[in-house]
Amino acid sequence: MTPQVEAFLEMMAVERDASPHTLSAYGRDLADAEVWLDDAGGLMGASQEAVEAWFADLSQRGLSAATAARRRSSVRQFYRFALGEGWRTDDPSRRIDAPKQGRSLPRTLSRDEIEALLAAAGAADSAAGLRLVALVEMAYASGLRVSELLALKVEAVRRDPAYLIVRGKGGKERLAPLNAAAREAIKAWLDARDVGRKPNTPDSAWLFPSHGKTGHLTPRRFAQLLDQAALAANIDPARVSPHVLRHAFATHLLEGGADLRVVQTLLGHADISTTQIYTHVATDRLAQVVHSRHPLAKDD
Repeated sequence: MTPQVEAFLEMMAVERDASPHTLSAYGRDLADAEVWLDDAGGLMGASQEAVEAWFADLSQRGLSAATAARRRSSVRQFYRFALGEGWRTDDPSRRIDAPKQGRSLPRTLSRDEIEALLAAAGAADSAAGLRLVALVEMAYASGLRVSELLALKVEAVRRDPAYLIVRGKGGKERLAPLNAAAREAIKAWLDARDVGRKPNTPDSAWLFPSHGKTGHLTPRRFAQLLDQAALAANIDPARVSPHVLRHAFATHLLEGGADLRVVQTLLGHADISTTQIYTHVATDRLAQVVHSRHPLAKDD
Protein backbone atom coordinates (compact mmCIF):
# COMPACT_ATOMS: atom_id res chain seq x y z
CA MET A 1 0.00 0.00 0.00
CA THR A 2 1.43 3.37 -1.00
CA PRO A 3 1.60 6.26 1.50
CA GLN A 4 -0.97 8.16 -0.58
CA VAL A 5 -3.48 5.30 -0.43
CA GLU A 6 -2.82 4.95 3.30
CA ALA A 7 -3.54 8.65 3.79
CA PHE A 8 -6.73 8.38 1.72
CA LEU A 9 -8.03 5.46 3.79
CA GLU A 10 -7.18 7.31 7.00
CA MET A 11 -9.18 10.30 5.76
CA MET A 12 -12.14 8.05 4.91
CA ALA A 13 -12.03 6.54 8.41
CA VAL A 14 -11.66 9.80 10.33
CA GLU A 15 -13.61 12.35 8.29
CA ARG A 16 -16.30 10.14 6.75
CA ASP A 17 -16.55 7.51 9.48
CA ALA A 18 -16.18 4.66 6.97
CA SER A 19 -16.62 1.20 8.47
CA PRO A 20 -13.76 -1.35 8.52
CA HIS A 21 -15.63 -3.32 5.83
CA THR A 22 -15.84 -0.24 3.58
CA LEU A 23 -12.18 0.62 4.15
CA SER A 24 -11.18 -2.94 3.26
CA ALA A 25 -13.16 -2.71 0.02
CA TYR A 26 -11.54 0.63 -0.88
CA GLY A 27 -8.13 -0.85 -0.15
CA ARG A 28 -8.75 -3.83 -2.47
CA ASP A 29 -10.09 -1.59 -5.24
CA LEU A 30 -7.11 0.76 -5.12
CA ALA A 31 -4.67 -2.15 -4.90
CA ASP A 32 -6.20 -3.59 -8.07
CA ALA A 33 -5.77 -0.27 -9.87
CA GLU A 34 -2.21 0.16 -8.55
CA VAL A 35 -1.14 -3.25 -9.88
CA TRP A 36 -2.86 -2.82 -13.25
CA LEU A 37 -1.34 0.66 -13.69
CA ASP A 38 2.13 -0.38 -12.55
CA ASP A 39 3.72 0.02 -15.99
CA ALA A 40 2.08 3.42 -16.33
CA GLY A 41 3.51 4.72 -13.07
CA GLY A 42 0.86 3.46 -10.66
CA LEU A 43 -2.03 5.56 -9.43
CA MET A 44 0.17 8.58 -8.80
CA GLY A 45 1.87 8.58 -12.21
CA ALA A 46 -0.76 7.18 -14.56
CA SER A 47 -2.00 9.26 -17.45
CA GLN A 48 -5.64 9.87 -18.26
CA GLU A 49 -5.44 7.35 -21.11
CA ALA A 50 -4.00 4.67 -18.81
CA VAL A 51 -6.70 5.18 -16.19
CA GLU A 52 -9.42 5.05 -18.85
CA ALA A 53 -7.90 1.80 -20.15
CA TRP A 54 -8.12 0.34 -16.63
CA PHE A 55 -11.73 1.43 -16.41
CA ALA A 56 -12.48 -0.27 -19.73
CA ASP A 57 -10.69 -3.44 -18.63
CA LEU A 58 -13.01 -3.79 -15.62
CA SER A 59 -15.93 -4.41 -17.95
CA GLN A 60 -14.04 -7.19 -19.73
CA ARG A 61 -13.12 -9.21 -16.64
CA GLY A 62 -16.57 -10.61 -15.93
CA LEU A 63 -16.96 -8.58 -12.75
CA SER A 64 -20.47 -7.85 -11.54
CA ALA A 65 -21.80 -4.41 -12.38
CA ALA A 66 -21.82 -3.50 -8.69
CA THR A 67 -18.17 -4.51 -8.16
CA ALA A 68 -16.97 -2.68 -11.27
CA ALA A 69 -18.91 0.43 -10.27
CA ARG A 70 -17.47 0.37 -6.77
CA ARG A 71 -13.91 0.12 -8.11
CA ARG A 72 -14.48 3.06 -10.43
CA SER A 73 -15.94 5.05 -7.56
CA SER A 74 -12.99 4.22 -5.30
CA VAL A 75 -10.46 5.46 -7.85
CA ARG A 76 -12.49 8.58 -8.58
CA GLN A 77 -12.63 9.47 -4.90
CA PHE A 78 -8.91 8.78 -4.51
CA TYR A 79 -8.03 11.13 -7.37
CA ARG A 80 -10.26 13.89 -6.00
CA PHE A 81 -8.44 13.51 -2.68
CA ALA A 82 -5.03 13.50 -4.40
CA LEU A 83 -5.97 16.67 -6.28
CA GLY A 84 -7.07 18.37 -3.10
CA GLU A 85 -3.83 17.39 -1.34
CA GLY A 86 -1.75 18.76 -4.20
CA TRP A 87 -0.20 15.39 -5.04
CA ARG A 88 -1.46 15.68 -8.60
CA THR A 89 -2.32 18.71 -10.68
CA ASP A 90 -4.92 16.84 -12.73
CA ASP A 91 -7.68 14.26 -12.26
CA PRO A 92 -7.14 11.47 -14.84
CA SER A 93 -10.55 9.97 -14.02
CA ARG A 94 -12.57 13.11 -14.75
CA ARG A 95 -13.89 11.97 -18.14
CA ILE A 96 -15.21 8.66 -16.88
CA ASP A 97 -18.96 8.55 -16.29
CA ALA A 98 -20.30 6.40 -13.49
CA PRO A 99 -22.20 3.40 -14.88
CA LYS A 100 -25.93 3.57 -14.34
CA GLN A 101 -27.14 0.55 -12.43
CA GLY A 102 -30.60 -0.72 -11.88
CA ARG A 103 -31.22 -1.31 -8.21
CA SER A 104 -32.04 -4.93 -7.47
CA LEU A 105 -35.00 -5.59 -5.23
CA PRO A 106 -34.13 -6.99 -1.80
CA ARG A 107 -34.89 -10.66 -1.18
CA THR A 108 -37.48 -11.29 1.46
CA LEU A 109 -39.64 -14.03 2.98
CA SER A 110 -43.39 -14.33 3.42
CA ARG A 111 -44.99 -14.36 6.86
CA ASP A 112 -45.64 -18.08 6.51
CA GLU A 113 -41.99 -18.70 5.68
CA ILE A 114 -40.89 -16.72 8.74
CA GLU A 115 -43.18 -18.88 10.89
CA ALA A 116 -41.80 -22.05 9.30
CA LEU A 117 -38.24 -20.85 9.87
CA LEU A 118 -38.95 -20.14 13.54
CA ALA A 119 -40.60 -23.55 13.96
CA ALA A 120 -37.57 -25.26 12.41
CA ALA A 121 -35.17 -23.23 14.55
CA GLY A 122 -37.01 -24.21 17.74
CA ALA A 123 -37.43 -27.87 16.80
CA ALA A 124 -34.15 -28.74 18.47
CA ASP A 125 -34.91 -28.84 22.20
CA SER A 126 -31.56 -27.46 23.22
CA ALA A 127 -29.76 -24.27 24.15
CA ALA A 128 -28.60 -23.95 20.53
CA GLY A 129 -32.22 -24.09 19.35
CA LEU A 130 -33.31 -21.45 21.88
CA ARG A 131 -30.41 -19.25 20.80
CA LEU A 132 -31.37 -19.46 17.12
CA VAL A 133 -35.02 -18.69 17.89
CA ALA A 134 -33.91 -15.62 19.86
CA LEU A 135 -31.69 -14.50 16.98
CA VAL A 136 -34.44 -14.87 14.38
CA GLU A 137 -37.14 -13.31 16.56
CA MET A 138 -34.96 -10.31 17.38
CA ALA A 139 -33.83 -9.73 13.80
CA TYR A 140 -37.40 -9.97 12.50
CA ALA A 141 -38.98 -7.95 15.33
CA SER A 142 -36.54 -5.05 15.27
CA GLY A 143 -34.90 -4.97 11.83
CA LEU A 144 -31.42 -4.97 13.36
CA ARG A 145 -28.40 -5.26 11.11
CA VAL A 146 -26.58 -8.52 11.75
CA SER A 147 -23.55 -6.62 13.11
CA GLU A 148 -25.82 -4.74 15.54
CA LEU A 149 -27.59 -7.90 16.67
CA LEU A 150 -24.48 -9.98 17.31
CA ALA A 151 -22.68 -7.15 19.11
CA LEU A 152 -25.44 -6.75 21.72
CA LYS A 153 -24.30 -6.94 25.33
CA VAL A 154 -26.19 -9.25 27.66
CA GLU A 155 -26.90 -6.41 30.09
CA ALA A 156 -28.93 -4.69 27.37
CA VAL A 157 -31.70 -7.29 27.72
CA ARG A 158 -31.44 -8.46 31.35
CA ARG A 159 -34.34 -6.24 32.48
CA ASP A 160 -36.69 -7.33 29.68
CA PRO A 161 -36.80 -4.00 27.81
CA ALA A 162 -39.47 -3.16 25.23
CA TYR A 163 -36.84 -1.32 23.19
CA LEU A 164 -33.12 -1.61 22.60
CA ILE A 165 -30.81 1.36 22.17
CA VAL A 166 -28.71 0.49 19.14
CA ARG A 167 -25.63 2.27 17.83
CA GLY A 168 -25.71 1.91 14.06
CA LYS A 169 -23.73 3.24 11.11
CA GLY A 170 -21.92 6.49 11.74
CA GLY A 171 -22.28 5.98 15.49
CA LYS A 172 -25.93 7.12 15.38
CA GLU A 173 -28.21 5.76 18.07
CA ARG A 174 -31.81 4.65 17.51
CA LEU A 175 -34.51 2.73 19.32
CA ALA A 176 -35.23 -0.81 18.11
CA PRO A 177 -38.53 -2.35 19.29
CA LEU A 178 -38.90 -5.83 20.74
CA ASN A 179 -42.33 -7.47 20.51
CA ALA A 180 -43.69 -10.00 22.99
CA ALA A 181 -42.48 -13.01 20.98
CA ALA A 182 -38.93 -11.64 20.81
CA ARG A 183 -38.90 -10.86 24.54
CA GLU A 184 -40.10 -14.37 25.39
CA ALA A 185 -37.42 -15.86 23.12
CA ILE A 186 -34.74 -13.72 24.78
CA LYS A 187 -35.86 -14.81 28.25
CA ALA A 188 -35.76 -18.49 27.24
CA TRP A 189 -32.29 -18.05 25.76
CA LEU A 190 -31.00 -16.18 28.82
CA ASP A 191 -32.22 -18.98 31.11
CA ALA A 192 -30.45 -21.61 28.96
CA ARG A 193 -27.37 -19.41 28.63
CA ASP A 194 -27.08 -18.96 32.41
CA VAL A 195 -27.64 -22.66 33.15
CA GLY A 196 -25.03 -23.66 30.58
CA ARG A 197 -22.32 -21.40 31.98
CA LYS A 198 -19.55 -23.31 33.71
CA PRO A 199 -19.27 -22.77 37.48
CA ASN A 200 -16.68 -20.30 38.75
CA THR A 201 -16.15 -18.79 35.28
CA PRO A 202 -16.80 -15.12 34.50
CA ASP A 203 -19.89 -14.41 32.45
CA SER A 204 -19.35 -13.20 28.89
CA ALA A 205 -20.38 -9.62 28.21
CA TRP A 206 -22.05 -10.65 24.94
CA LEU A 207 -25.65 -11.76 24.57
CA PHE A 208 -24.59 -14.45 22.08
CA PRO A 209 -21.10 -15.48 23.28
CA SER A 210 -18.70 -17.63 21.30
CA HIS A 211 -15.20 -19.02 21.68
CA GLY A 212 -13.95 -17.16 18.59
CA LYS A 213 -11.71 -14.10 18.44
CA THR A 214 -14.57 -11.61 18.70
CA GLY A 215 -16.03 -13.30 21.75
CA HIS A 216 -19.49 -13.40 20.19
CA LEU A 217 -21.27 -15.30 17.42
CA THR A 218 -20.07 -14.33 13.95
CA PRO A 219 -22.27 -13.38 10.96
CA ARG A 220 -20.90 -16.38 9.09
CA ARG A 221 -21.94 -18.81 11.83
CA PHE A 222 -25.38 -17.20 12.12
CA ALA A 223 -25.82 -17.60 8.36
CA GLN A 224 -24.84 -21.28 8.59
CA LEU A 225 -27.41 -21.88 11.32
CA LEU A 226 -30.08 -20.16 9.23
CA ASP A 227 -29.20 -22.38 6.26
CA GLN A 228 -29.78 -25.47 8.39
CA ALA A 229 -33.11 -24.14 9.65
CA ALA A 230 -34.17 -23.21 6.12
CA LEU A 231 -33.52 -26.73 4.88
CA ALA A 232 -35.55 -28.14 7.76
CA ALA A 233 -38.38 -25.72 6.89
CA ASN A 234 -38.30 -26.69 3.18
CA ILE A 235 -37.11 -23.21 2.19
CA ASP A 236 -34.31 -22.73 -0.33
CA PRO A 237 -31.28 -21.69 1.81
CA ALA A 238 -30.20 -19.34 -1.01
CA ARG A 239 -33.23 -17.21 -0.13
CA VAL A 240 -32.38 -16.96 3.56
CA SER A 241 -29.71 -14.91 5.30
CA PRO A 242 -29.47 -12.68 8.38
CA HIS A 243 -30.00 -9.63 6.16
CA VAL A 244 -33.11 -11.16 4.57
CA LEU A 245 -34.72 -11.11 8.03
CA ARG A 246 -34.15 -7.34 8.10
CA HIS A 247 -35.71 -7.09 4.63
CA ALA A 248 -38.73 -9.09 5.81
CA PHE A 249 -39.13 -6.77 8.81
CA ALA A 250 -39.30 -3.68 6.57
CA THR A 251 -41.43 -5.27 3.84
CA HIS A 252 -44.03 -6.67 6.22
CA LEU A 253 -44.31 -3.34 8.05
CA LEU A 254 -45.05 -1.53 4.79
CA GLU A 255 -47.50 -4.23 3.72
CA GLY A 256 -49.28 -3.66 7.03
CA GLY A 257 -49.63 0.06 6.32
CA ALA A 258 -46.65 1.49 8.25
CA ASP A 259 -45.48 4.97 7.30
CA LEU A 260 -42.32 5.02 5.19
CA ARG A 261 -40.66 7.57 7.49
CA VAL A 262 -41.27 5.34 10.49
CA VAL A 263 -39.68 2.38 8.70
CA GLN A 264 -36.72 4.59 7.74
CA THR A 265 -36.21 5.51 11.40
CA LEU A 266 -36.50 1.91 12.58
CA LEU A 267 -33.97 0.71 10.01
CA GLY A 268 -31.54 3.52 10.77
CA HIS A 269 -31.36 4.71 7.15
CA ALA A 270 -29.86 8.16 6.70
CA ASP A 271 -31.61 8.66 3.34
CA ILE A 272 -35.24 7.76 2.73
CA SER A 273 -34.39 6.75 -0.86
CA THR A 274 -32.70 3.68 0.65
CA THR A 275 -35.93 2.77 2.42
CA GLN A 276 -38.10 3.35 -0.65
CA ILE A 277 -36.79 0.19 -2.31
CA TYR A 278 -39.02 -1.78 0.06
CA THR A 279 -42.14 -0.08 -1.30
CA HIS A 280 -41.52 -1.84 -4.61
CA VAL A 281 -41.31 -5.22 -2.89
CA ALA A 282 -44.48 -4.57 -0.90
CA THR A 283 -46.35 -3.33 -3.98
CA ASP A 284 -45.31 -6.37 -6.01
CA ARG A 285 -46.50 -8.68 -3.22
CA LEU A 286 -49.86 -6.92 -2.93
CA ALA A 287 -50.33 -7.07 -6.71
CA GLN A 288 -49.71 -10.83 -6.62
CA VAL A 289 -52.31 -11.24 -3.87
CA VAL A 290 -54.91 -9.28 -5.85
CA HIS A 291 -54.16 -11.23 -9.02
CA SER A 292 -54.43 -14.61 -7.31
CA ARG A 293 -57.30 -13.94 -4.88
CA HIS A 294 -59.62 -11.40 -6.50
CA PRO A 295 -62.72 -13.07 -8.01
CA LEU A 296 -62.49 -11.02 -11.21
CA ALA A 297 -58.75 -11.50 -11.70
CA LYS A 298 -57.91 -13.18 -14.99
CA ASP A 299 -54.71 -14.67 -16.34
CA ASP A 300 -53.02 -12.65 -19.08
